[in-house]
Amino acid sequence: MLSKKMTIVNPSGLHLRPAGVLSQTAMKFKCDVFVEYGDKKIIAKSVLNVMAAGIKTGAEITLVTDGEDEAAAMETISKAIESGLGEM
Repeated sequence: MLSKKMTIVNPSGLHLRPAGVLSQTAMKFKCDVFVEYGDKKIIAKSVLNVMAAGIKTGAEITLVTDGEDEAAAMETISKAIESGLGEM
């Protein structure tokens, strides 16, 4: 299991479009992918769960990957988050 603390840089937080990009990116991997935000543990492969978490710009999250391709998933998904999930 790998984890990495990150800050959301999207100007509007994780609304539909960036949440969709995050979920689609996570679905490319076999491992489990979670976003921990406050006391919530969100399944990143579900766009509805990501949106429902209400993650705002500047929020600190922890990205967690667990499974056979966890290292590749961590690298790819963390780069996507750092680059603004297609919004920057």
